[in-house]
Amino acid sequence: MLVKRVLVIDDEKNLCLVIKACLESIGHWQVLTALSGSEGVTLAETELPDAILLDVMMPDMDGLVVFHKLQQNSLTQKIPVILLTAIVQQVDLNQYAQLRIVGVIPKPFDPLKLVNRVIELVGWE
Repeated sequence: MLVKRVLVIDDEKNLCLVIKACLESIGHWQVLTALSGSEGVTLAETELPDAILLDVMMPDMDGLVVFHKLQQNSLTQKIPVILLTAIVQQVDLNQYAQLRIVGVIPKPFDPLKLVNRVIELVGWE
């Protein structure tokens, strides 16, 4: 079985470390991290991960801008994207549903359930 590669794009360094530790130790996946939207877009283009966990609120380029940049690039447009967000309101969920994202994981989340949630949203066996 091939090891899944997941890119985490989040400006909170400690959260990236927690997510990386969980996905690596529980999921046995390879995890790449980017602390900014622009770094995330570059990593997505060069590393072509199997999935992306993308924070919505970031200072340099918010997650929706990052998502649109990924969608405009033929190399990255088919990579499944899961949004990570602290603010989950029905208006936002309706907006996200119109995008080609595979799901939303609200912050805070249970780190021990993160792998199963990603598997469920992306559709991995």
